[in-house]
Amino acid sequence: MTNPALALNRFGLGARPDDTPPADPQRWLLNQLEAYDPLPVAWKSVPRTSALVDVWNTMQRGVRDAPEGQRSGIREAYLRDGSRQYQAAAGARTTSALQTSTPFVERLVHFWSNHFAVSVDKLLIVGLAGSFEADAIRPNVLGRFEDLLLAVIRHPAMLLYLDQAQSTGPGSRMGSRGRGLNENLAREILELHTLGVRSGYTQDDVRQFALALTGWTMPGDGPAAGGATYRFVPALHEPGERTILGKTYPDDGEAQARVVIHDLVGAPATALHIAQKLVRHFVADDPPQALVQRLAATFTRTGGDLASVYRELIAAPQVWQATTTKFKSPWDWAISSLRALGRPSMEPAQAANLMTQLGQPVWRPGSPAGYSDTAATWAAPDALMRRVEVAQRFAQETGDAADARSLAPRVLPGTLSQATATAIARAESGGTALALLLVSPEFLRR
Repeated sequence: MTNPALALNRFGLGARPDDTPPADPQRWLLNQLEAYDPLPVAWKSVPRTSALVDVWNTMQRGVRDAPEGQRSGIREAYLRDGSRQYQAAAGARTTSALQTSTPFVERLVHFWSNHFAVSVDKLLIVGLAGSFEADAIRPNVLGRFEDLLLAVIRHPAMLLYLDQAQSTGPGSRMGSRGRGLNENLAREILELHTLGVRSGYTQDDVRQFALALTGWTMPGDGPAAGGATYRFVPALHEPGERTILGKTYPDDGEAQARVVIHDLVGAPATALHIAQKLVRHFVADDPPQALVQRLAATFTRTGGDLASVYRELIAAPQVWQATTTKFKSPWDWAISSLRALGRPSMEPAQAANLMTQLGQPVWRPGSPAGYSDTAATWAAPDALMRRVEVAQRFAQETGDAADARSLAPRVLPGTLSQATATAIARAESGGTALALLLVSPEFLRR
């Protein structure tokens, strides 16, 4: 790949027919850090988290007050509305990716949304998943990692998904009436969000951290809530000091867990874990360790300033090596295909169904670990056949609006092989030629 092609396809979301390959790829990427809009037009019609919390509270209150025989109907109505919100948000995500003028930062949004994954397999959060990305991820992708982490773990989608909203300190004032301690959020912060697996923490560290996090919960529905999306409830918090990773934290209410989180963000293992995942996403399934160390050092030196880490990534020679490629995930492939065909949007239900067909449904990875970022997960024969079927459908829908022979060099600048160009030229029809372009080896990789 040429450097302009790498900028468009590896850092970005794929070239559009009218995109001019950037003359200065690095500057093109850096400029996007200044031009990014956290809430573009496509997202403006999607309800904000505070409005969805009101819907949640109304449902909870309705179930609480209704006769036993009516409660399931109230829950089912909530889930039906949540499914509509899910589809609308999936459509907004897709349209935003197709229209964005800052595709590098848009890719970073998708990266962090997967790093801090929630899954609508847990039906209670189906209506909140879109607002999780819109209100916790999007505003914080260029800021400090600690702020991003706090926004994520205090969002209602995460509080409900990992059962933190019901976690109660056994020795708290509400201990005898609560549902008991839940360790899910504490474990995933340590294992997935910060330090990473095999980084030296123990089960006792998980439990102690979970105790420190008690009281972090959903906002109430009283008049004092005022549009809040999170609250700390002292009556749920386990009293006492906590010892985590060898350090003792005094009993200081909500601040106890805040200090633990601050220390986790500053841990060398966190810097390495974040750097490893970024390099795997942008460079290679087997991340070059010299680059991992370089990004980790920047993360540590800047206190987790993410924009500084991205600038270091852009400046690194390893990311511009043409011999290294990444196999596109279904999301990457679908978005780059639609961009290549000049599609500016997609109907919400169609967008959601498309990703389900391709095997990577939006916000439904099935576990807090998110979707895999390696070729082995996505390059199976049956998965490739699904892409062929979708490519044929895209080509049929596009009709004569695009000529694959002229389109191919524009969306694969400097990377189109002679073999692919010949196959496109010899295709029996324009639709077949377009489908061949979308499933060509060059287009399947970034």
